[in-house]
Amino acid sequence: MPSPESRLRVSQDAGVTLVEFVDRNILDEANIQQIGEEISGIIETRPQPRLLISFANVDHLSSAALGTLITINNKVRNKGGQLRLANIDPQIYDVFVITRLNKLFNIHADTSAAMSSFQ
Repeated sequence: MPSPESRLRVSQDAGVTLVEFVDRNILDEANIQQIGEEISGIIETRPQPRLLISFANVDHLSSAALGTLITINNKVRNKGGQLRLANIDPQIYDVFVITRLNKLFNIHADTSAAMSSFQ
């Protein structure tokens, strides 16, 4: 589970792991690497991970963070799990559209919509 200096808040709800970011700006390479490692650790501890990543507090996201999300998505899929993204700021969502990542990820307007989409 996350260490005291974790960049994430992690909770469980109905068999789904909810991940929320502590930082408003996910730009620093070291933080992005730490976030990737923490989420990978969560994925590895579950046979079929069901993961919901909320961007409710996030104002800025770097391209390196998008790369980390793609890696996380692949790890979840390789284990037969499900990944949902929610609460993405409209400006950040535009980047998902431009890069066509909105086609790769299962994105929902809010956490409750994302939670109800799990099978």
